[in-house]
Parts: sequence; structure tokens; C-alpha cells
Amino acid sequence: MAADSDPESEVFEITDFTTASEWERFISRVEEVLNDWKLIGSGVGKPLEKGELTSGSWEETTQEISFSDFRFSITHHCLKQESAENENACPLAMQDLLCMNNDFPPRAHCLVRWFGVREFVVISPGANCEAVVSESKCNLLLSSVSIALANTGCQVPLLVQIQQNWRKVYAGECQGPGVRSDFEMVHLRKAPGQYTHLSGLLDVFKNKIGCPLTPLPPISISIRFTFVLQDGQQCSWPQQPPDFDALLAGEVGGVEFGKLPFGACEDPIRINKLSIDVWFVRIGQYLKIWNLRVQKNLNIEKIIFKVVQMKFLLMFGVVSVENSDISQALSKLTEPAAVPIHKLSVSSMMHSARKRIRRNRRAEESPLHNHVLNSILLYLFPDAALDKADWSEVRSTQEPDHHLYNQLKSAPSDSLTYRLALCVCMVNFHHGGVRAVAHLWQEFVLEMRYRWENNCLIYGLASGAPDLRCCLLHQKLQMLNCCIERKRARDDGRKSGASDAARSLPGPAEVSPGKSWDSWSDSEEEFFECLSDTEEMKETESEKKTEMKETESEKKTASKSKAEGRLQPHGKRTLLNSAEPLYIPVTQEPAPMTEDLLEEQSEVLAKLGTSAEGAHLRARMQSASDPCKPQMRAANPGCCLEDFVRWYSPRDYVEEEGEDEAGQTVIRGDLSARMKIPGNMWVEAWETAKATPARRQKRLFDDTKEAEKVLHYLSQQKASDLTRHLMPCVLHAALLKIKEEEVTEDIASVRKALQQVTAHTSKLLRHPNPDFKKLEDVIVQMSAVEAVIACARSLKAKFGITGGQREDDTDELERFVSCLLEEPEVSVVGAGRGPAGNIIHKLFVSSQRAALLAPLEDEAGRSGGTDDRKAVPDFPPPAGREVLLRTCVPRPAPYSKALPQRLFCVLTRDEFRLAGVFSSDTSFF
Repeated sequence: MAADSDPESEVFEITDFTTASEWERFISRVEEVLNDWKLIGSGVGKPLEKGELTSGSWEETTQEISFSDFRFSITHHCLKQESAENENACPLAMQDLLCMNNDFPPRAHCLVRWFGVREFVVISPGANCEAVVSESKCNLLLSSVSIALANTGCQVPLLVQIQQNWRKVYAGECQGPGVRSDFEMVHLRKAPGQYTHLSGLLDVFKNKIGCPLTPLPPISISIRFTFVLQDGQQCSWPQQPPDFDALLAGEVGGVEFGKLPFGACEDPIRINKLSIDVWFVRIGQYLKIWNLRVQKNLNIEKIIFKVVQMKFLLMFGVVSVENSDISQALSKLTEPAAVPIHKLSVSSMMHSARKRIRRNRRAEESPLHNHVLNSILLYLFPDAALDKADWSEVRSTQEPDHHLYNQLKSAPSDSLTYRLALCVCMVNFHHGGVRAVAHLWQEFVLEMRYRWENNCLIYGLASGAPDLRCCLLHQKLQMLNCCIERKRARDDGRKSGASDAARSLPGPAEVSPGKSWDSWSDSEEEFFECLSDTEEMKETESEKKTEMKETESEKKTASKSKAEGRLQPHGKRTLLNSAEPLYIPVTQEPAPMTEDLLEEQSEVLAKLGTSAEGAHLRARMQSASDPCKPQMRAANPGCCLEDFVRWYSPRDYVEEEGEDEAGQTVIRGDLSARMKIPGNMWVEAWETAKATPARRQKRLFDDTKEAEKVLHYLSQQKASDLTRHLMPCVLHAALLKIKEEEVTEDIASVRKALQQVTAHTSKLLRHPNPDFKKLEDVIVQMSAVEAVIACARSLKAKFGITGGQREDDTDELERFVSCLLEEPEVSVVGAGRGPAGNIIHKLFVSSQRAALLAPLEDEAGRSGGTDDRKAVPDFPPPAGREVLLRTCVPRPAPYSKALPQRLFCVLTRDEFRLAGVFSSDTSFF
């Protein structure tokens, strides 16, 4: 009890009543957000320029706030502008109300269009929250906005979204020093009859502002009439649908195996909107301006997009019934069927065989027709139709792609891999899908094996080692071509040597009953035949007989003294132990490798680790596979390690000038420090190396083994794997086709988009495992570019500038069409009297007469009647009307400050909207 009565032990709770209610906490949170965004005080900005609300860049910042358990989203919209001093005391929003440079912005936020402000803040219900519909809740939010603006001194309009979201109804206010602007809005389904004309809207505006002055200050009126031109029959779509049955048609949109089809299957310009803006300058005088807007239908069927997209889906087996191994796709055609034992007779077997053949011909016919397959193979291998002597006449008709394939890691545009990708695309798109692709791939692999077995080089592949800048499939084909080149060179060398030996013999040539040439080429004991050393094979028969008579000891002595495999002298250098010149040995060419083999090799070496023992073992493995030391011993009998180092690694042989006993300057050399380390692998490898020329060494590159590995790799590819290999080439072809089509149209936005797509695609395809979701986005971007080009052609056709003839107004019309593609809305120079306006007027007249089944003007003239022509109006009834009323009057009292008032009216068939901003003086009222 004593402890409880101690005053120091008592605890007092202090309750803060400054923000006791949820409403006050909400207001406080709004004030905090306005302070964080630095919206306190007067705004700065210069007057708005013409079209700045549309062409300018907008910033948007969003935060989440809550009123009790109800969440709101508060968003700040602001036009980016250079800072400027605001000499006027009124807020910027009130100055924007009277600006006439942005009356009807074609592309802007709805509040920008209705109120004409450059900066505002919106409070809207959060996601998955019900709309603020009740009047009490709306008034509570509006009072919160008013208190927050008054407490912070913010001069940016703060609006609240009320009613259902689809109605887009906003209310709010803007406060400044001694002034306040109320933002109000009315939205109805149908317009009341008395407010469907200008006089009724003027009455609403006058009654709302309640100006006590007489007469009323002038009211500025701007009206926009919007006329919609439905797609008429007077302009045919110039792009013909692709004819997939004609293999080499060469028509617009047609299909060739060497090119991807391009274009849209229907007119992408579906609806044209002509807006006629009327500004009343004074009574009886007005200014009329035409603005044209085209609505692009970008969801039309685009050919190149559909072809590439189906190829992309094939990568995941989406368009195939089954994603099985391609090598087994046609096995059902030759699959044996079980025959019952009681039917094992010759007649029954013949009958069942005929029945199966007929059934297979009907139901399981080859996916690719023979004429289609032959056309594809002839396109892939044009050298097959010519003699070997005429192969050099076959040239590619493709223009250089400026090494675009290096960026995309695909293949050159004149290569076999590139053509194969195009053929697979077209076969998958039109000629049978995945089964036809399986058929084509099987024939392709069989052709590769035929060329390997018959020493026929593969057409469309560059000679030499595989190009690591290309895709893996292209590298594999180059590797196979390398094997064919090596095999041909080796066989030709042997045959020439055998023929020389046969000519030198007095009698018929005796052939050993042992292995044949083919079996020798496949043997593990086969020696590499160096091309630069083939003259040594042309030894005379007398020399061979002499060597056969030598004893075994004489052979050893001769092998030590005779040099073999010399390429050329190594400058003026001589051997250190004798005065003999130092010769560079003939070496084997390094084995060509593809990127997957290089990766496997690097993984094996990396698994050894980074320890000293692992590094030592790694160096031993690399040194053991080096055949240069035996070649050096064979080319320079009696040489030492120092001689080898002087040629192979000159930096490891240090030379210094010195003086001998006679005082003459001499150059002395010695091995570097790392070469003198005990247990040096170079020393061990040199001591164990035997003199063996390159032609007697085991081949570093076994072309037979590598060719079989490549053929096995090709035969094991699935449909998805094949598509993944060829996808870079398909994207490469699509980019080239779009560039080719863009050259004729000359569209700046398309060129910029192509640069971005190329850079993005290059970054994705350079990755070992590209993100296929991002690749799909790239395909969508390409389809958007294709749609823009199709829109350009449609507009040129409608404005009569597609032909080769050029008239006086052609340049102006081309600029007009170019602006329509780049901008959302374009002003028509000269209105209805200009060249573009005259064509637009004719389009509307033709559409009207076609809609009302009235005769055309020339037909009416021939018939002698003009009543029908006069009865049909040139333009249809306006699809929408927008009226903008502005004035500046003192409000609420005659002695109040004159402030801007604005009312924006929208009248369409299904909507009636009034958006007003009414300012009042809060100091003198």
C-alpha cells in the first residue's frame, strides 16, 4: 500500500486530442503528401504555347492514403516546363482557364481537356474499393480538400473522383490569395432538349456565374464539330492477300521461299474523324479550322507478325499436336503392323499389304507434296541442279545486310541457315505445320549425310572454321563443311600420290589386299597429310627401293640425320649447337571448334580448380596436346630446347649483348626464369618428344568423327530445338524485310523504332539463354512497325499519292500523310479549299452518297437531274459537339475582382457532360 501511495510511482497518460478523429487524420495525411511533393505556395511557369498540353511531357506521382479503413490513391499530374517567375498573383490554374492555345487537345488527360489546366492533384478510391456515391461522403471529401488547401497554402487544383468510375465525375477547388475556383461537373446519359443548342448552354453559363453587371462582358465561344467517315468503298486496299499456293508468285504480299510475306490483310485505317473548330471572333465573324484524326486499327491481321508468331509458338510446341523427335516424325509411314497367325498366307499378306498402302496414301500421305518439297530443296541447294563445273555461277541475290547477323548472332543473309529458317517459317505457316517441318528437316539431314559421304561441299556456307559470331546451327553446318573440305583434300592427295606411283612402276600397280582408302580414312592410326608437305609424297620408286634395302640400324641413323617437315627458314637464325639454319616446321592446323565444344572444354579445365595442383595439371594437359615439339625435332635434327623456345615463345629466350675473349661484341641468350624452374613441363615434354613430322602424326582434327557427331546432333533435334536455333535468323529476316519496306515509305518513327528493336533484339539474342517472354515482346514491336507501314500505304492510297505520277500538290500531301502517322491530330492547311481538304471533302461526299444510295455527281449530271445531289448533304450529322465558353467577370459582387470563368460542354449521342470552373473573390464579397 505504501508503494501504491508513493507519488513517484503513479503513471499519468497524456492523450493527444489534436487529431482525434479519423477525418482530421485524413486531412493531416493529405497535408503531409502536399508538403512532401513541395506543392506549397504559388506555382511558377510560363504561358502555355500552342499544342503544349499535347506535345509536352507529363510527370505523374502517386501515393496511397487512407480514411479509416477506406483506401485512397492521391496522384499528382504536372506538365514539365522550364521555371519562370509568375508575375500574376492568381494561381497558374486560373491563368490557364483563359488560354486559347489548347482548347481541344487531341491527346491528354480527360481533366486537361475539360478544364485546360497544366497541373492538378486527384484523389480517387483505391483499387478494389467501392466508389464514393453518397452525397454525405462526397461533401465530407470536398470539405477535407478545402481545409487541406487552406492549411497548406497550396495553389494547385485538388480534385476528388466521385460517383462510379466509368462516369469520370470529378469535383474540387483551387485556392489562391483572396480567390477560389470551384471545379464542378454534371454528367447525364442524354442531353436535355433545351441544352442541345448553343443558346441553352449560354443560359446555363450566365445563370451559373450570376454576373451583376449590365451589360454582361463578352463571352468567348469555341465550338468543335466532329464528323466520322465510315470506311467507304471508294478506296480499295492496295495490299493483296498473300497467295500461298503460288510458291514464287512475286506479287505484292505474295510468298517466296526467299522472302517473308509482308503487309496487312485488310485496311488498317478504319475510321477518319474530321473535327471542324469554330472560334467566334465577334458577331457575324468566325474562324474555321479543319483538323483530321485517323484511327489506326493495329489489331488487324499482319502477315509477317503471324508468320513469325507461329514460328515462335512452334518453339514451345503450342501449334503442334505432339512435340516428338523430328527424326521419328515419319516413322508411322513405314511402321510394320502385327499380322495374326491364322492369316499368314501369301494371298492374305498381299491383300493386307495393298490395303495398308491404299490407307497410308489416303490418310497418312506425306506432309509435304513432292513439288513443294522439290522447290524448297532446289531453293536451299541450287547447286544440285547444275554440274560441278557450274557451281561458281550460282550467286546469291541478297543484298548485304551490313553485318546485322553479327549483332543478332544469326547467320548471313545469303547462307544456307538463313534460307532454311525462311523455308521452315513458310512450311510451318502454310504447308502443314509441325509435320511438314519434320518432313523438311528429315530431308535436309539426309541431304547433309549424302554430301558428307560423297564429298560434296555444302552450298551457302563460307569456307574455314566455324564463325562463332553466328548461331549454333550455322556453326554446326560450317563444321560439317570443314570436315568435307579436309576429307576431299586428303583423298585428293592420296589419289594423286597413288597415280604418280602407278606411273613410275614398270608393271601393273600392286594394291595391298589390306584396307581400302575409305577404311584408312576412318582408322585411328591414320596420319595427318599436310598440304604444304605433299611434295614429299612424290618420291621416286628408286628411292623407295633403296630405303627398303637399308638395315634397321641404318634406318635409325638416317632418321636422326634426315630432316622432315620443313616449311621455311626462320630468318637468318641458326641452331645454337651447329651452324645449320633454323627451320620453321610444318604444323597441323588447329582443330576447328563450335561454341558448345569450346564451352565443354572450358568446363573441363575449370573443374580442375584454381589451386596450384589444379593449375599444374591444367598446364600438363595443354602441353601434352601440343604437337609442335616433335615437329620441331623432325624439321631441325640436333636442335635443343633453346632453339624451340626461340621459335615458339621468343619472350622466354632473353638475349643480351656481351664481349668474348677477343673483345668482340657478341649476343648471348638464355632461357627465361620460368623456363629454369625445376620440373618445368616444357623441359619434360621436350625430353620425351620424338622427331615426328606433321604428316606422320595423329590428326588433331578427326573429320570423320566430327562429321558423324554433327550429323547425329542434327538428327536428334526436336521441333522446339530446331525453332530455337533458327529464331535469330527469323528475327533477322523480319528486320531486313521491314527495313526494305520502310525505304519506300520513308517514315521517321519507323526508322527510330527499328533501331530500338534491333538494339533490344541484339541484347536478348547475345545471352546464352534468352528470355522468351521478352522475345515475344520484340515480335509484338515488329508487328506494330508493320502496322504503321500498312497505315502509311493506306493513307497514301486514300490521298492519291501511291502512283508514280507526281503533281504540284504531291509534296504537300506527302507531308500531310507523314504528319498523320506521327501525330494524333493534324490541321488541314486551307481547310476545305486546300489539296488535302478537297480530298477529304470528296471522301465524305462519296461516303454520304453510298450510304444514302444516291447517284454520284457525274451520273446525276449525265441523267440531267440535280435534285438528288442537292438533297444529299456533303457531311453526315456530327457525331459529337464540344462547346467551350469563357469569360472574365467580377464575382460574387460587382466590386469583386474580375476572375476567369469557364464551361466545357460535351454533347454526343450517349453522353452529356458539363465541366465548369467558376472563380470567386473571397476578399471582397
